[in-house]
Amino acid sequence: MHSDSQGKAVIFSAPSGAGKTTIVRHLLEYSELNLAFSVSATSRKPRGIEQDGVDYHFLSVEAFQARIDSGALVEWEEVYPGKFYGTLQAELERLWAAGKTVVFDVDVVGGANLRRLLGDSALAIFIQPPSLKVLRQRLESRGTDDPERIEERLAKAQWELEQHVHFDKVLINDDLTAAQAQAVEWLKAYNGNFLSA
Repeated sequence: MHSDSQGKAVIFSAPSGAGKTTIVRHLLEYSELNLAFSVSATSRKPRGIEQDGVDYHFLSVEAFQARIDSGALVEWEEVYPGKFYGTLQAELERLWAAGKTVVFDVDVVGGANLRRLLGDSALAIFIQPPSLKVLRQRLESRGTDDPERIEERLAKAQWELEQHVHFDKVLINDDLTAAQAQAVEWLKAYNGNFLSA
């Protein structure tokens, strides 16, 4: 995976509902951080107002499988049966060529895989909910999943919380404003370290 064109990356992972997407969106508003969002590929259907090429690269299962077979993905996984997610090599190369620090908003397995693949040029941040009880409340209030799906997500979250050991930093998202401020500080320090290295 290491190539001459490889730039920096920041990986955000969390159990579903821990608030990673909200934190990532906040960080992308800081132009001085020079971030660009890596749009993941997925075989799931768009939700709500999601747009192809903006929120995800939406592919059919067959098209996703073809990209796996041709080696066009940096990493991928079948998160749920028939639901694939992954990172397109072309997406990374495009953003690094533009001199950007690539930001990933990925699930826990994807984050750990990316951390391993990208090595020391990546900063991996695990966003943790204050508790599973709070996570349940957030998933229920989001209103996008039925009760069965929420139970599925919570069962997975218990395992995911143990995976924080594969990450460089753990951010407990108890108070969103404080969590966002902490993330900004870490990214400023990361950029500074990289510039002085």
